[in-house]
Amino acid sequence: MSTLEAFGTSTRAVHDGERRHQTSDAITTPIHQTATYWFKNSEELRAYQEGRLDRDEYGRYGNPTVRAVERKLASMEHADEALLFASGMCATTTTFLALLPRGSHLILTRDGYRRTRQFCDEFLSKMDVSVSVIDPANIEAFEAAITDDTSIFFTELPTNPYLRVLDLPAAARIARKRGIKVIVDSTFATPALHRALDDGADLVVHSATKYLGGHNDLLAGAAVGGRKLIESVRNALGILGGIIAPNDAYLLLRGMKTLDLRMERHNQNALSVARFLEGHDKIRRVFYPGLASHPDYEVAGRLLRGFGGVVTFEVEGDYEATVRFVDRCRIPYIAPSLGGVESLIEMPVLMSYWDQTPEARRRFGITDSLVRFSCGIEDTVDLINDLEQALRAV
Repeated sequence: MSTLEAFGTSTRAVHDGERRHQTSDAITTPIHQTATYWFKNSEELRAYQEGRLDRDEYGRYGNPTVRAVERKLASMEHADEALLFASGMCATTTTFLALLPRGSHLILTRDGYRRTRQFCDEFLSKMDVSVSVIDPANIEAFEAAITDDTSIFFTELPTNPYLRVLDLPAAARIARKRGIKVIVDSTFATPALHRALDDGADLVVHSATKYLGGHNDLLAGAAVGGRKLIESVRNALGILGGIIAPNDAYLLLRGMKTLDLRMERHNQNALSVARFLEGHDKIRRVFYPGLASHPDYEVAGRLLRGFGGVVTFEVEGDYEATVRFVDRCRIPYIAPSLGGVESLIEMPVLMSYWDQTPEARRRFGITDSLVRFSCGIEDTVDLINDLEQALRAV
């Protein structure tokens, strides 16, 4: 747990996990660029093997730079421990493999990252794990989907791309009565906007590539939670080997220190963009939990300390009209991902679902005119002016 319990998230993000663990007078934690660690003698190795000496042995099992990030993230999430991975998908898949028994049952929401669903369909089925998919934010559907074999309920909060917000405390109460673990992908919220563990989740996972890193220059993932569950996942990581590199951990450590500041600007930009788009006659519909028109507006206002930097919307036109709009934007890059200081824009049908049939796209709500806009930290007025001029192409 935190060494700075009396302080806020931003103070913890700057100092915790490092201040009491420095081995030199440097303010910044160094990059420990090493694959292995040496022992002074055999007795020291024996003490390590018997748990009497806390240190590192081999890079797949730990690294001082990585440990600093893990301590910091655990503090920010109000958790016992955190564990870093090579990517967000690695965090999710390793956690599933570690915690889902053969023949068990998993519940997840329909609106969510496509690769997570693919892993469930293509790999968990080989473990005889059955999967039920429910509508996002539907507590009744969640309760109805529970069976005697249900082990895990997995949801994003908010979800991707429609930004649905589940009533997590209500779902957690149901899950706890049935002995079901609740895992929340908090990539879009981060601990700056929501601490899912405080609302009843058992584990939180992140694609730290996004807001935690914040600069579109690293790949990383994380799992955060209670000591017992994290140790189970840590043991699996030691076998599966999806570890983060020390240099990426250093970049992540640097990025996390400004998380609160960046999220304030992301929130401000996204809310302003969402309001502008909702009032524009070239936009059919806007999906943003900070708007009263969003189906989960009330729940989001109760759970979140801000509504995030992603705005999803439908252009009033067909595929070609939407392409003209996207191509005419001057500030955002056409690119996958989100959460960096640069604004990014994409059409999910083209970026993530181009290989799917129209029927499959419709099943997941992916239309030809759908756009996902990840607001960076540029000046708000510049983003709105750019969108306004681009919409003239529709």
